[in-house]
Amino acid sequence: MTTQVKEPKLYDCRDAFSATLVAMAKENSSIVAVCNDSVGSSKLDGFRDAFPERLINVGIAEQTMIGVGAGLANGGKIPFVCGAACFLTGRALEQIKADVAYSDTNVKLVGISSGMAYGNLGPTHHSTEDFAWVRAIPNIAIVAPCDNVETAAAVAFAAEYDGPIFLRLSRTGVPQLLPDDFEFELGKATTLRDGTDVTLIANGVLTHRAMNAAALLEEEGIRARVLNVSCVKPIDEAAIAKAARETGAIVTCEEHTIFGGLGGAVAEVVTDTHPVPMKRLGVPGVFPPTGSAEFLLDEFGMSPKGIAEAARDLIKRKP
Repeated sequence: MTTQVKEPKLYDCRDAFSATLVAMAKENSSIVAVCNDSVGSSKLDGFRDAFPERLINVGIAEQTMIGVGAGLANGGKIPFVCGAACFLTGRALEQIKADVAYSDTNVKLVGISSGMAYGNLGPTHHSTEDFAWVRAIPNIAIVAPCDNVETAAAVAFAAEYDGPIFLRLSRTGVPQLLPDDFEFELGKATTLRDGTDVTLIANGVLTHRAMNAAALLEEEGIRARVLNVSCVKPIDEAAIAKAARETGAIVTCEEHTIFGGLGGAVAEVVTDTHPVPMKRLGVPGVFPPTGSAEFLLDEFGMSPKGIAEAARDLIKRKP
């Protein structure tokens, strides 16, 4: 008799974002939302219905959107500025730099459908450079939650945090990995699985794939540590250095180019603290083609089997 393996329930992190935003707005009248004709894709329908006077839709004008958000923040509001990550960062990077970061303005940037989540819309809609662009700008924290629980906790944190923050949220469904009572702490990695042979570091939609890869490796007697590094900036240098010392090899996985994102940030820490063999999995300096997000992640070697294979190869390079 064949045993059916129950597939885990998948969550759209945008739902956790919108539900948390509405709940906080009921308690704090300073919370407002700004979007670029993206009420539906940002899941702001509930916020619009509850607080129609606190949602500003500027239309397809991302530079204006950032300026409006900065103005609202300067007026004492707490603006959550929402839009597709590719357009939020790509079209309005100068305004993010000058109006938000340079001025250290209390704006919450919410990049929706990040990475390759738009899949079939192709390279114009892929957002595989946003970590690198925003990470190079001072004063902005960067967070890519791994599941619905961390998304809700990060949004609640962002509302209380005094300063700019970039929340990178996908529309691709992910299973819940963290307990319901998880408390978000900026700059802190979460060890989801301990191990001594290799460390798998991921965030966003790649974290559950790293967990599945670790399970495959366990079947071979390889103990992989899994770190959810949702905070790309500030990054948890202590946890990364500890992983390098204790496991001797690190694989990073990200829905982003391998240049300047999570892998680059981890490599900087490893180089400065405890150099060990590393492998950066991500988009290898190309424009990702058209295709579903799941297909593209697999195509770039980030299926659970692909991550496990990279870990095996890396372990062979350990001194």
